[in-house]
Formats: sequence, structure tokens, C-alpha cells
Amino acid sequence: MHTARLRIRRFQADDLDALSDLLSDKEVMKYLEAPYTREAAIAFLRRCGMADPPQVYAVEDCRQAFIGYVIYHPYDTASYEIGWVLRKSQWHKGYASELTEALIKDARNRTDHLIIECLPSQTATKKIAEKHHFSFVENRDGLDVYMLCLNGKS
Repeated sequence: MHTARLRIRRFQADDLDALSDLLSDKEVMKYLEAPYTREAAIAFLRRCGMADPPQVYAVEDCRQAFIGYVIYHPYDTASYEIGWVLRKSQWHKGYASELTEALIKDARNRTDHLIIECLPSQTATKKIAEKHHFSFVENRDGLDVYMLCLNGKS
């Protein structure tokens, strides 16, 4: 999958160093969970990135440099979850919004609904969800859940 500036692709084993750097960054992980050790990054890559089908996909820029990953997998029987985790150096470039648009477009052929989950204090994610017409559904297990109905289905 491509956007104007980015490529979304399956993870490869040689993405480990870049993924480990990303997941060990305290600022990047602020709203997710504790920063990962290298061993935890290896487990994440195997469990989520190298799974079949994957739960996350690598994102690279036009120079083929790893800049982060997107979350894109079934959430329940009628929905897919989407999200993004990007290197700090890639923040404020519009990439999260660009990735969201690409995932929405692709999801129209896969599911009826998209879900974004985030902490209530995660204002940047909420703004992107609202910009792309996701509606707040509920707070579940401490996370705000936003939904976008696709293909006219509610």
C-alpha cells in the first residue's frame, strides 16, 4: 500500500534494529506502554509484525527509510483497528493523517467499521480521528474508542 509520500509494507527480520529503536523511545511510547527492551521488540516483531496475517505493518518514506509502523488488523467480527506509531523525527509532517486516509481507503474492501483506540489524554490521535470523521463511541478499559462507519453501514 502506498500514499503520496509513504509505503506501507510487511515487516521483515532486518527491520528489528529500527523497530527496537522506535519502541525503546520514551516519548514515542508515552501513550502506549513502557518502552521496550530489545528482547521485547524481538517478541513484538515476531508476534505482531511477522504473524500471518500481520497485526502491524512497517512504514517507510520515499528514501525507503523506516519511519514507524501502522496498526491494521481485525478488531472484532465487523471492525478493523487502525493506528500509527512514528519516530519523533517524523511527527508534525502530516504522516499520521496520510496513513489514516490510506487505511480507510483499503478498509472499504475489508470491513464495515474502523476503530481507533487511544488514551483520553492523547489529543493528537483524537484530532486525527475527528478530522477523518470517526465518532467517539465509548471509554472502554480506560481507552477512548472512536469508530468510522464505512460503506454506509452503521
